[in-house]
Amino acid sequence: MDKKEGEELLPKLLQEQENNGWISERALKAISKQINIPISRVYGVATFYSHLHLKKQGQYIIEICNSPSCYLNGSMDIIKVIEKELKIKSGETTVDGKFSLHIGSCIGCCDKAPAMLINKKVYGNLTKGKILEVLKECRS
Repeated sequence: MDKKEGEELLPKLLQEQENNGWISERALKAISKQINIPISRVYGVATFYSHLHLKKQGQYIIEICNSPSCYLNGSMDIIKVIEKELKIKSGETTVDGKFSLHIGSCIGCCDKAPAMLINKKVYGNLTKGKILEVLKECRS
């Protein structure tokens, strides 16, 4: 990423997502024109970062850490529980629009492995029971 992309592009993408919950194709094109960066580079940066979303997201965005620490502490089991409970896979949103699921790399919670974020709130030392309890709270 060159200096212009670092100073202008990423903040604009983050702001768009903060304002709308995701970054639409229309927004990508507008940002491209605003800062005079080719749409291909804007799209490349937007798709590089796992925390940026180019599809409309659910009310609750679940991001499961699958870094080595979480993986060794059972993140794959956590992923299976959530996929089964919500009936979606990574990158999908539930039919009711309530939950979106993403699997990514380190979220900075290695001391709480396995861990996940739901709307940027950390949930660590996860077990099947703890996950089901958190999902139940989100549904109510």
